[in-house]
Amino acid sequence: MDQSLERAELLAKSHAIARTFDNIDSVVQFAPDDVVYDIAVPASQLSHILPHIPDGSAVLMQKPMGETLKEARLIRDLCRTKGLTASVNFSLRYSPNNLAISALARAGLLGDLHDLQVQTTTYTPWDLWTFLATAPRVEIMYHSIHYFDLIRSWLGNPNSVYAKTVNDPHTANLAATKTIAILDYGGNMRVFVASSHHHNFGQKHQHSFVQWEGTRGAARISMGLNLDYPMGVPDTAEFAERGCTEDCWQALPVAGANIPDGFIGTMGALQAFVEGSTASLPTHYEDAFQTMALVEALYRSSEQSGEVLQLGD
Repeated sequence: MDQSLERAELLAKSHAIARTFDNIDSVVQFAPDDVVYDIAVPASQLSHILPHIPDGSAVLMQKPMGETLKEARLIRDLCRTKGLTASVNFSLRYSPNNLAISALARAGLLGDLHDLQVQTTTYTPWDLWTFLATAPRVEIMYHSIHYFDLIRSWLGNPNSVYAKTVNDPHTANLAATKTIAILDYGGNMRVFVASSHHHNFGQKHQHSFVQWEGTRGAARISMGLNLDYPMGVPDTAEFAERGCTEDCWQALPVAGANIPDGFIGTMGALQAFVEGSTASLPTHYEDAFQTMALVEALYRSSEQSGEVLQLGD
């Protein structure tokens, strides 16, 4: 289904799909009982679409879960009232390279984590998403939200946050597209996210990675789609033991990429939960609401003044 029936028909033809629609009520009329409603729309439209979905349905929503915490709360309450089994497509959790590092951690090869960082310095052609031109929030809400959700999946909710997100002169028509954030987990844990999408100087110094450090080992994954977007390069995963020499990082096999495999993961997890073959749904809307609360805290932090430098007399 697409508001442009021509678009829907073109895609349906390429995949031998029998029916196409240009409105939600027609979709619901012809949907089988065991359907999963896959809703991939700008976040501001979710609260308008969910009331049309039959009570008790299975739903996969594209992230983010609304554009503000207020919208997220409305979406959460709609899901509760309608008894929806609803999930949000936080696909980075299911990216094959993240799953590989998760397996290392479960095997004890990282030891106790004390450092987690995400760094992205790339060039993103924001004009590919025309609806972002009027979106009140961009970088954290539509990109780095994946990073903050991934951090939550590893460490839970932070105690507090410090953040600054700003716009760039080359995309002056957009809301903020560059972010630096620190998440406070107490103790000796260092967690931060640094993301900028305006490095239009070739690929030599572009990077996009997540890195974990523990008492026994370290791991790093690259997010290849962010590099040379939208073509991308292959995702990678690496591991090193503590105290090793310069060339001891080992490349780990990565079977697939965030797209499509991460998307397959979120859909598969929802299907498995609905059919009863698994008891948990990691990207359930209740958990996604907590990621939205973290995002809201980051935006609040960005709007506040930092500690003022006092030079004295």
